[in-house]
Amino acid sequence: MAGRRPAAEDCREAPRRVLAGLAQGDDAFGLAASVGALHRADDTFPGEVFMRLAADALDCPGAGRQDPIRYEGLLERYLPECEFRGRQNQKIKFAVLASASLRGGLEPDLLGEVIWWQSDDFWRDALWAAVAIIRSCADRQGRSLADFAGQLAVRQGVDIQ
Repeated sequence: MAGRRPAAEDCREAPRRVLAGLAQGDDAFGLAASVGALHRADDTFPGEVFMRLAADALDCPGAGRQDPIRYEGLLERYLPECEFRGRQNQKIKFAVLASASLRGGLEPDLLGEVIWWQSDDFWRDALWAAVAIIRSCADRQGRSLADFAGQLAVRQGVDIQ
């Protein structure tokens, strides 16, 4: 139901499913299928969870002002299975940049932004942004995606085994 807070179990289950799927080599569409049932119509959940997961991933490689991860080319390189056109480019860009702003301590105006989207897909854009960021952070550290996902799972307090 829209307006109700998601259950604590769902807030743990969403990142667990994503990280377990990444560790197993699932693509973005497989990940979306695995977490889609957690999404409720007319609600941004679990998009917020995915933004926090991406922000947590950005802490791992030490990316910051002196050594930033470039947005340019991020999606093409780390999310090649997805193609974004038209308005979809702005939606995914918002999800990526909003995740980075959370990492920096600035909470984005999520509802103020997604209200104009006139669709119920923020959670998917936030998921795909998290996937691209997590893959780029693993690559940046020279670690396998499975190893990096395992590290993030520990930080998130979820078991992906």
